[in-house]
Amino acid sequence: MPELKYALVHEWLTPLATGGSELVVKEILKHIDADLYALIDFESTNPESYLYQRQIGTTFLQHFPFARRGVQNYLPLLPLAIEQLDLGEYDIILSSSHAVAKGVLTRPGQLHLCYCHTPMRYGWDLTFDYLRQSKLGRGIPGWVSRYILHKMRLWDVISANRVDRFIANSKHTARRIWRCYRRQAEVIYPPIDIDRFPFQAKKQDFYVTVCRLVSYKQVRLMVEAFNQLGRHLVVIGTGPQREELEEMAKPNIEFLGFQSNEVVNQYMSEAKAFVYAACEDFGMAIVEAQACGTPVIAYGEGGALETVRDFRTHPEGATGLLFPQQTPESLMEVVEQFEELGRSPFNPEQIHTHSTQFHPKVFEERYSDLLKRAYQDLQQF
Repeated sequence: MPELKYALVHEWLTPLATGGSELVVKEILKHIDADLYALIDFESTNPESYLYQRQIGTTFLQHFPFARRGVQNYLPLLPLAIEQLDLGEYDIILSSSHAVAKGVLTRPGQLHLCYCHTPMRYGWDLTFDYLRQSKLGRGIPGWVSRYILHKMRLWDVISANRVDRFIANSKHTARRIWRCYRRQAEVIYPPIDIDRFPFQAKKQDFYVTVCRLVSYKQVRLMVEAFNQLGRHLVVIGTGPQREELEEMAKPNIEFLGFQSNEVVNQYMSEAKAFVYAACEDFGMAIVEAQACGTPVIAYGEGGALETVRDFRTHPEGATGLLFPQQTPESLMEVVEQFEELGRSPFNPEQIHTHSTQFHPKVFEERYSDLLKRAYQDLQQF
């Protein structure tokens, strides 16, 4: 392709935002020289960040009080804010979107390629969960919240028309993009730094989970199941539910809170199995555990169906077991099956090999290829 000018737009960049979508941004910037934009940025002043001292374009929300701790508090203003980014000087707009980043305004001659991690969850499939758990979900504030979310959905659909090509991080997300926007999306799995995770064939006698302790991660479900199973479960992560979960957990469940990457990797590589009960659009932690050669026990919906090879359907090259319902009973049944099967059906070397299909090199090749094809299609339009 000729010499082009790129802009990359993400929702927000803060020390608290270090999930899968931010890793995708980091990987794109390794291979494409793009100017970076976001609603707010507090990473370029963070000496520990790879974005330290980088010039990043922001919106008026950057100067709002409490934005650093959660720009989502200004939810009704997010569409207006993202539309204030003037990207007219760029040839190609790349967006990394899980809320409003895809809604930037573009000119007819520009290419807009959107890597969609998920359509806005609180606006679509998690609307009622959001309202039930929020103090603003009841009474008169509840009706105001419902009206705001209704308006957000309308804007979300309209702004989807500003995207030339959608990329989904899984087939599950591609189906949700079609459901919400009626747009086709090409699936490119997010990059997992497989080489960062230590492979270990010999496992110890404990289970592990790594996640934020928030309601949709379903850690409560895991605690209830392992309370009855009596087996050793290590929970790594922190969040608003930690105190509640620790109070209900029996002594066989150990909470470690936030831990460094080194500690997390050690536990994931030594565990007899990694347990995950949430329905994720992709689920990076599930693949990271497999990179360690560790089998996975996960809820059989969403991205897990694409990343875990269930022993019951793939006895050759199995990487774990999936449980069909988000209930303690369903998880308990599969854990007991796992114990009965023993470790012989789950070969650590094969599990690790399975994870290599999500290597950053694969992401780079597929993303670059799609970008090239999309630009050529635009020139022929």
